[in-house]
Amino acid sequence: MALDGITLYGIVNELKSTLLDGKIDKIYQPEKDEIIIFIRNNGKNYKLLLSANANFPRVYLTDENKENPITPPMFCMLLRKYLQGGKIIDIYQRGFDRILFIDVLSRDELEKEVIKTLVIEIMGRYSNIILIDKESRIIIDSIKRVYKDMSKIREIVPDVKYEMPPLQDKFTIQNFRKEDLSRELKLKNGKKVDKAILELFEGFSPVLSREIAYRSQVDDRYINELSEDDIENLNYNLNLLKSHLENSNFKPCIAYVDDNPYEFSIIELTQYENLVFYKSVNEAALKFYREKANAESLKSRSHDLKKLIQTHLERLYNKLEKQLDELKNAENADIYKLYGELITSNLYKLNKKTDAFKTINYYTGEEITIPLDIKYTPNENAQMYFKKYAKLKNAVEFLTKQIEETKKEIEYLEGQLLNVEQCTLPSEIDEIREELADTGYIKKKNKDKKQKKSISKPLHYISSDNFDIYVGKNNVQNDYLTMKFADINDMWLHTKNIPGSHVIIKSKGTKIPDSTILEAAKLAALHSKAKNSSNVPVDYTLRKYVKKTAGSKPGFVIYTNQKTLYVTPDNK
Repeated sequence: MALDGITLYGIVNELKSTLLDGKIDKIYQPEKDEIIIFIRNNGKNYKLLLSANANFPRVYLTDENKENPITPPMFCMLLRKYLQGGKIIDIYQRGFDRILFIDVLSRDELEKEVIKTLVIEIMGRYSNIILIDKESRIIIDSIKRVYKDMSKIREIVPDVKYEMPPLQDKFTIQNFRKEDLSRELKLKNGKKVDKAILELFEGFSPVLSREIAYRSQVDDRYINELSEDDIENLNYNLNLLKSHLENSNFKPCIAYVDDNPYEFSIIELTQYENLVFYKSVNEAALKFYREKANAESLKSRSHDLKKLIQTHLERLYNKLEKQLDELKNAENADIYKLYGELITSNLYKLNKKTDAFKTINYYTGEEITIPLDIKYTPNENAQMYFKKYAKLKNAVEFLTKQIEETKKEIEYLEGQLLNVEQCTLPSEIDEIREELADTGYIKKKNKDKKQKKSISKPLHYISSDNFDIYVGKNNVQNDYLTMKFADINDMWLHTKNIPGSHVIIKSKGTKIPDSTILEAAKLAALHSKAKNSSNVPVDYTLRKYVKKTAGSKPGFVIYTNQKTLYVTPDNK
């Protein structure tokens, strides 16, 4: 979701109450399109994040710590020159447009008081952060320079007068009347209600437009289907939003879909079931964009890693197919032993020029034809068949061992593929990547300093009987849960002969009820390759019966004294 003008209005209100008269202490530029301003006000320190990122342009107070470049970028140096040490005297927005202005009072080289304005334009890929002189409106510089050949509408370069983007011909939530609404809606016949609202009101986003339509019970309707009562409902809900804005009666929330942050707003998004509410709009914005950034980072990293694992798996699948074909051929070795025996027993009948001969197979009593190489004597042909038999018998033993190793390798990588899908944090992807580097699947990155690593946290559930259940999301977590975290009398679960997570039930020194074991078994099935199957076999045993063999790959264990449950995974 893009930060809409209505939500920005809420952020501006909070920034004004928090930052006005604050002193700018430090300015950093951790990213090419991002500025962080440290502000001291009323005995407290604040960090204001300004981002012109094309995907997630945003403004809010943050608590994030980001690594800054050793050499500050030019725009950062410029902001320090004009704004550092200055006082924030005003923060405002043009109507409900997505443009924020921050006026800073400072002194120039002659100690004369001057006002510089920091303009933050939140407009998708056209987003920008611009420093201008308040009085002359001349641009000092911007985080993204826009030259004439890049835009026919506006040039954003130093020494050019700053011109705001042209206003769209829309109502604001503060200046519309019911008759205006009724008239303008009728001009948009054939459009869905939420689309029409989006086009009519300044600062509205698709999610806010849908919310107004949803509350008015017309979210699935077209304009030409609306009755007077429907328009009355729309008018009521628009006026209700207006009242909330005028009275700063915000209800910031994030809507989650499939446990992922999907939308956020300053009003309750009743169209979604899974909502989390926050005390302030800034807090909701920080949480939303942080989780979005994590999700994007996770998606990007997991995509690359899955592709790499799939490449290795394709090679292993082909390798296994060839090995099985070779084994099938090798398993026919007995025929060459029989050829050798029959040639030897019939040497007196053969001469050097014979390229094949027929005889009776004394094991079956049937006639058999045996090929011979005329370059060699019959006895030499027999010895060649005996050697071929011996070679193939050895090959069977070798190939059987090789096939077993290939299958284990496939099982390991299929497990890693599942682990990648289960990761919820970028750090967990990094753990898998590091493990694959340690096991030789990808090239290791040279690190100058060894950093102390902390193990990421496994999933934690509480059973209906109030027992703690832990589920590993990767092999690092699996090994930690099983070999370090679990006590010997805790219960250990894993899908039978199917790649999946290690699951631990903490026994708390008492007998674990069958209902808790069943719930843990369902979790084991849900976090396995068989998550979309039914009647999934899950083994369970006490942790003391689970061992790790020397040299085994991470996440691999052997176990005894197990029992098996058959369960069907259920997300609920």
